[in-house]
Amino acid sequence: MTSPASPASARTVPRSVHILAAGIFAMVTSEFAVAGLMPQLAEGLGTGIEQIGYLVTVFAIAMAAGGPVLTLFLLRIPPKTALLVIIAVFLVGNVVAALATSYPVMVIARIISGVASQAFFGIAVSMCARLVDERIRGRANGVAMNGLMLGTLLGLPLATFVGEQLGWQAAFWTITLLTLVAAILTIAFVQNPAESDAVEEARSMRDELTVLRRPQFLLALISSTLIIGATFSAFSFFTPILTEITGFAESLVPLLLLAYGAATLVGNMTVARLADRHTVSTLLIGTGLNVIFLTGFALFTDVPLPALAFMLGIGLVGVTMNPAMAVRVQRAGSTTPLVNTVHASFITLGVILGSAMGSALIPAYGLRAPIVLGIVLAVLAIAVILPALTSAYLRTGDRKQSRTEERVTSAA
Repeated sequence: MTSPASPASARTVPRSVHILAAGIFAMVTSEFAVAGLMPQLAEGLGTGIEQIGYLVTVFAIAMAAGGPVLTLFLLRIPPKTALLVIIAVFLVGNVVAALATSYPVMVIARIISGVASQAFFGIAVSMCARLVDERIRGRANGVAMNGLMLGTLLGLPLATFVGEQLGWQAAFWTITLLTLVAAILTIAFVQNPAESDAVEEARSMRDELTVLRRPQFLLALISSTLIIGATFSAFSFFTPILTEITGFAESLVPLLLLAYGAATLVGNMTVARLADRHTVSTLLIGTGLNVIFLTGFALFTDVPLPALAFMLGIGLVGVTMNPAMAVRVQRAGSTTPLVNTVHASFITLGVILGSAMGSALIPAYGLRAPIVLGIVLAVLAIAVILPALTSAYLRTGDRKQSRTEERVTSAA
């Protein structure tokens, strides 16, 4: 429960939520940097594109497996302090990456950064839900997720540009600087939830195992995995696809990724407005559109203008489903840090599916294969979401019937 607020303030997203977006921005920039620096990393570390693709997978595995563990260790300290501890761990990972001279060292760096990134994401999303009125959780999640979208819009092209001009090591030093700025902003402006929230959170921990067994909660987790997996199947390989198949010059890739990031920002703001009142239908329509855009991208990969148009479409309806996914999970489960970190782990399982399976398919079937994989995962996501749409309609019908009965009783 959040503390009482006036009607005006109840509809306002507090400054703390905006600052949390800055931390997410820095961590997402680090996460996505590998996708934009694949050729440079492959040359610098003396390995192939497929092996660099596995760095995305390693980061995701570290997030999925290590993030909840780190969150558990930090549950007994105030959320703001926990965020600062996580930022410190994340800084270590980025410094190791910047200093890496071999592939194994880079793997270690990505593991450290991945664990910290996941824990930060889970605690930050939990704080977003607990700092605002329940009616605007989707909007608050959307504000925080702007960090994710801006990481794609600005952070990824920035890392790619710096990597091309000054070397991939400079890209990781730039991310380190961004992380330090996020730490300063967190110290200065982020507020802890009210004490009553912490008490409720501690009490709810006893019910976590029960929450994890709820069928709707499990379906929500699985659908998040599939939605993100569908997008990352293509996104993880945008750079080699655009240069080797579509025929764009390598120097244009940062601008193309900038356009993709702009599409994700627009999509995120739209979904955030719809997430609270139309959660399930937003997920269904968005994922259905992603099937169409992925199919078009697969069919027209070698035709520059259509390929670019479909890539932007993927940006509009791919990772932008995050606010709706978060609201669905919080309603089916709870707003506690552990539940949100577990959800984040299932999201990163989607990254694993997309990047690992895509990497495995490339040697035999080429760079188009990950896009086809994305289509399959998106169709599966729709199948998993459909039961929730039926439940949502039933709940709506029950509420209407209840209101009708109340009016009849009042008239009598």
